[in-house]
Amino acid sequence: MKTIKPTLRFLAALLLTAPAACTANYEEFNKNPYQPDNSQMQYDDYITSSALKGMQNLLMPEAEGISQYVDCLMGGSWSGYSADTNPGTGWGGRYATYNPSQAWINIPFNDPISQFYPFYLQLRSVTDNEVLLAVGDVCRVGVMQRVTDTYGPIPYSQVGEANTLNSPYDSQQEVYTRMFGELDAAVETLSAHAAESFSAKADAVYGGNIAKWVRFANSLKLRLAMRIVYADPETARTKAEEAVADPIGVMADNSDNARRLISKNNPWDFFMNQWGDARASADIVSYMNGYNDPRREFYFTLSTFDEKTTGIVNGYHGVRNGIEQQRYLNSKETMNCYSRMAVRSSDPICIMNAAEVAFLRAEGALRGWSMGGDAESFYRQGVTLSFEQWGAAGATEYLADAEHTQETYADPLGNYSYSGTPSGCTIAWETGADRFERNLERIITQKWIANYPMGVESWSEYRRTGYPRLMAVPHNMSGGVVDDARGARRMPYPDTEYTENTENYAKALQMLGGKDDMSTRVWWDRKNN
Repeated sequence: MKTIKPTLRFLAALLLTAPAACTANYEEFNKNPYQPDNSQMQYDDYITSSALKGMQNLLMPEAEGISQYVDCLMGGSWSGYSADTNPGTGWGGRYATYNPSQAWINIPFNDPISQFYPFYLQLRSVTDNEVLLAVGDVCRVGVMQRVTDTYGPIPYSQVGEANTLNSPYDSQQEVYTRMFGELDAAVETLSAHAAESFSAKADAVYGGNIAKWVRFANSLKLRLAMRIVYADPETARTKAEEAVADPIGVMADNSDNARRLISKNNPWDFFMNQWGDARASADIVSYMNGYNDPRREFYFTLSTFDEKTTGIVNGYHGVRNGIEQQRYLNSKETMNCYSRMAVRSSDPICIMNAAEVAFLRAEGALRGWSMGGDAESFYRQGVTLSFEQWGAAGATEYLADAEHTQETYADPLGNYSYSGTPSGCTIAWETGADRFERNLERIITQKWIANYPMGVESWSEYRRTGYPRLMAVPHNMSGGVVDDARGARRMPYPDTEYTENTENYAKALQMLGGKDDMSTRVWWDRKNN
């Protein structure tokens, strides 16, 4: 995949919007009579619409390359959602075995930054519409949260300033502080227009419904607040309580879900169905099998092993993360027999759902925060909303189950079965003051299931809380850098930051407080530290 250094793309964006030094008649002379000029495109909202949709696309990317590497192969592997299963030799190092190639290291940093900011800067250069600018700011937070959670310190406050070739980094704490401020300002602006709408042509998420953008912004604020609970508990509580107390509030039902309509194809259809690069992870399949979860049929396809030849009874069979594909899967034909994601090319991409918000409120209430209800009620609401989102029946019976736990994973081919102890986390809520950690695990595990397949978010929650309990990879190729039990804590920066942005890179490492490798914790990763 070809990548472009972000700072050069920023400069290109700035140059494209700068006035040209040319003769008075040059533009008219060279104008294509069949192409709309800049004023015509602004009149038709063409520029603003394309910029906003471009930013929305990066909240959860549709483009195959960035989505494949960031959401499927990195976030999917490290969250326990998907397992890469391509036995080809051309892939080199992999995220799943903690030895990604430099090309794979570059993508989660370079691609979101270089693709997002040209749209963001373009929008700010062509309109003073406060609603559209506020929506753009919400998108910026949603996109860059994924980047900072992956790396830690990132360029943020000074990106796009005139003549900036190499953008300075902000500490992750400063990035979060700025994101809270931007969300607060956006909510204030959008709330003043909540009864209105803007052009549906500019909005692939909510069709121009401003009130729903307010709820999404408040829900993002709640997510960010919970992320920092172990690093800055006072700010976490304040921001979380502000989000739910807002008059318009947070997502409360599935009609509020942030889902982006597909312009071409759902990328997961490529990874799972057409390319065969990944299959369902043994982690999430083993939990849902153990729970006899009715959502399985909506999440996964049945395995397709030849029962007469292999003796394997087909069902929901996932692949263990971090295996040696070439040695044990042998071919794509073998790999294709495992369960894949049940997805169609036309399915929309989920960015954030109301179930996650209910689980966030459940955790807040568990911590004694003012969330507008009690922890158990929000926990039950989260499970129920997820069942409703997927059209699954049986939520009431599921929530009453106090017996079933994660099943012990047995590889149907006998190569990578798990010998460790599975999680003992059950589904039914437990009462009692001494049940905080057990119920926290319960909340996070069910949020993890409900957030499938949003891997970057769930990997962040796994790092923050230690839940769900994921299986250690059988082949850790990090050379001792990554601890088997803890997994990767962040991604190292691209090597171009070291060679071409040297001074700012050195300052970023000081902010990070550790080595530039996958073992160093980001700022908010402070539980049990």
